[in-house]
Amino acid sequence: MTTINIYFVRHGQTFLNFYNRIQGLIDAPLTKKGIADADNAGERLKDITFDAAYSSDLPRAANTGRHILAKNPTSIKEPILDQAFREENFGYFEGNDSGAAWHFIGGPSGLDDFGAMLKKLGMGGTADLIRAADPYKEAEGDEMIRQRFQPGLKRILDHAKDGDNVLVTAHGSIIRWITEQYSDFDISVPIRNGSVTKMVVTDNQPTIEYYNRID
Repeated sequence: MTTINIYFVRHGQTFLNFYNRIQGLIDAPLTKKGIADADNAGERLKDITFDAAYSSDLPRAANTGRHILAKNPTSIKEPILDQAFREENFGYFEGNDSGAAWHFIGGPSGLDDFGAMLKKLGMGGTADLIRAADPYKEAEGDEMIRQRFQPGLKRILDHAKDGDNVLVTAHGSIIRWITEQYSDFDISVPIRNGSVTKMVVTDNQPTIEYYNRID
C-alpha cells in the first residue's frame, strides 16, 4: 500500500480579496493580513516536513508557498510552479465586484450569491453557469478545470514515494473543486485565506481527510 499526503493551502489575503473583487487569473499582492495568513499556515504545518512543494504559477500563491517553506524543516526553498493549480479563470467577470457579478450570473436562476450557487449546483455546475454567462466564453467550465488539474495531480504522484508529504499552495475555487471531486464536504462554506485542505492518496485513490482548516 502506497500513501501520499498532499496539503493544499489557499493563498493569503490579497488586496482584491480585501476589496471583494473576483480574482481568478488576475493577481494582486498579499496584504499585511495575507502575509500573516501565510506565516500562520507555516506555523501550523511546521511539524510536517515537506518532501516536495508545488504552487500555482500565480504570484499570490507562490509567495504564500515561500512563506510556508521558510518555517518548515524541509531544505526546499522554492515551490515548483504549475499552471494545473491556478485559480479558476472567471473570464469576463475577472476583477468585478463579487456581489454584483454573482447576482448577474445566478440571479436569473434565483441564486443571488456564490454560496447559493455552490449549494445547489456544486463547484462543477457553478463553473459551467459562469462560463455560460460569460459573453466572451473565456471562463473555465467544469471539464476544462478537470483537464487542467488532473495532469498536475498525476505529476505530483509520479514523482512522490510512499509516505511523502507534499505542499501545494493554490486558490479558493480550485481547492473547492478538488474537495468536491473527492469528498462530501460542504464546499458552500466560505474557504478561508491560509486554510489547509488535506488530501490522502492511497494506491492512487484520492480522498479528502479535512477541508478548510485554520486550527
